[in-house]
Amino acid sequence: MTVVERTVLLAAPRSFCAGVERAIEVVERMLATAGRPVYVRKQIVHNRHVVADLEARGAVFVEELDEVPDGATVVFSAHGVAPQVRADAAARDLRVVDATCPLVTKVHAEARRFAGRGDTVVLVGHAGHEEVDGTLGEAPDRTVLVESAAGVAALRVEDPARVSYLTQTTLAVDEVAEVVDALRERFPALRGPGSDDICYATTNRQEAVAAVARDADLVLVVGSANSSNSVRLVEVARRLGTPAHLIDDASEIDPAWLAGARVIGLSAGASAPPRLVEEVIAALRDLGPLTVRERQVAAEHQQFSLPSTVRS
Repeated sequence: MTVVERTVLLAAPRSFCAGVERAIEVVERMLATAGRPVYVRKQIVHNRHVVADLEARGAVFVEELDEVPDGATVVFSAHGVAPQVRADAAARDLRVVDATCPLVTKVHAEARRFAGRGDTVVLVGHAGHEEVDGTLGEAPDRTVLVESAAGVAALRVEDPARVSYLTQTTLAVDEVAEVVDALRERFPALRGPGSDDICYATTNRQEAVAAVARDADLVLVVGSANSSNSVRLVEVARRLGTPAHLIDDASEIDPAWLAGARVIGLSAGASAPPRLVEEVIAALRDLGPLTVRERQVAAEHQQFSLPSTVRS
């Protein structure tokens, strides 16, 4: 049997971002102080391992508030919620702990501001994603969703001179640029946010994946299928011509992918626990000699304070 020596190019940054760490800590603290059960509307972050771990510790994940008993504690996920959800929680006398990522909160504030000045707000994002649903809910009568540059031609707006745009925070940078270029071509007076809505963690992880994909025979991205930022990492690698696969954990590695792959790029979405990356490295090491080299494109020092309801 031939032993294949391989190299793993480890993308950095990878795995948890500050918003994800904050959201998970919110649930952990509530479990420690509020008693069980603690209800969480939707997945706190889009990773099945994180959700399973918190479930084992007493968190109860629900799809909608009607599954939460009156007066109970409920945590809103990192992806944010529409104002109507907050109103429903208040009507039910639920104790709300808001784990919305501050960068998503920024987008919500922009939606209210742009709609308030009379603009049609074009939200660039994926239909059905929880973050998109929450942002659309801030100004539903003045916000329209577009998912791609091809969809721009079909947009109908009240006043072409009063159009602004926002974006989902976890999109691919180059794809958003294509949509914004198409919007600007159609609406020359287009206005946007003062700073990019795509979050720093999404951008950094995409740049890191691109850096390893250029020198890799294969890229593996650790993350769940419903994690938008994880899916985008796979797309970034594939657009550079490198085969890439999304895996929830090491058990999903298909040995056929490794045939002929001497250099493997490895990253993880912002909601994937770091331990899963270590488990993938261990699984690859079991197959033969392995050299691991980290390729870092940015340093992340961001920290977000916990909600006051948790700090107190």
